[in-house]
Amino acid sequence: MPVSSHSRQADSPQNTVANYQLFLPHDYSSTEADYPMILFLHGMNRRGRDIELLDGYGLAWFAENQQHFPFIVVSPQCPADSDWTKEYEWTVALVGDIQRNYRVDANRIYAAGFSMGGHGVWDYASRSPRPFAAYVPMSGWFDPSRAALFKEVPIWTFHCEDDNRVPVSETKAMVQALTSIGTPVQATYYTGLRHDANKVIAETFSNAALIAWLLNYKNNGEGVSL
Repeated sequence: MPVSSHSRQADSPQNTVANYQLFLPHDYSSTEADYPMILFLHGMNRRGRDIELLDGYGLAWFAENQQHFPFIVVSPQCPADSDWTKEYEWTVALVGDIQRNYRVDANRIYAAGFSMGGHGVWDYASRSPRPFAAYVPMSGWFDPSRAALFKEVPIWTFHCEDDNRVPVSETKAMVQALTSIGTPVQATYYTGLRHDANKVIAETFSNAALIAWLLNYKNNGEGVSL
């Protein structure tokens, strides 16, 4: 199925109509199965009210070009002059909407994001209770002094060594902080991709090990389990 564009009333600080794109797996209409879902948070330059800014970009569009991508992908658009940390409430509400209206495996909902979206994923993972089963921040950043907030949170983070926008040291500082307090975290570092969203996303989600890692984690509302 092609990526489709939608809008909903957002319970955001701006209380405006917010846009999002939705990818449904190509076999969605031919089965009765429930599908795991990924919330994807985009980077800073895709903010606004023009949903076409997300066309050809991000995880939903990567998924559309894969024959067997096993996840529903919902990609909200952050309002202009805001960021994902301020849009948490309506973004999570959007996940609930998709869950009610499509066949979503409620125990297997994950969060991934790039750049500002990677920062958003770190932020969402730091909150409690956590609605997601595992987190994939790409080329993002967070405050290492807040590492204690991530106890027992499944995170696999990705960053390019030659990133020319968000230094890889941001991710390495978080990984070091988490490791120092005994919190398991996986990290993969690329070379040659710089801060190219579609290249980083494609490299990351072409990794069969990451797909298997995500699907191992469930969140039944009482905590994450394997």
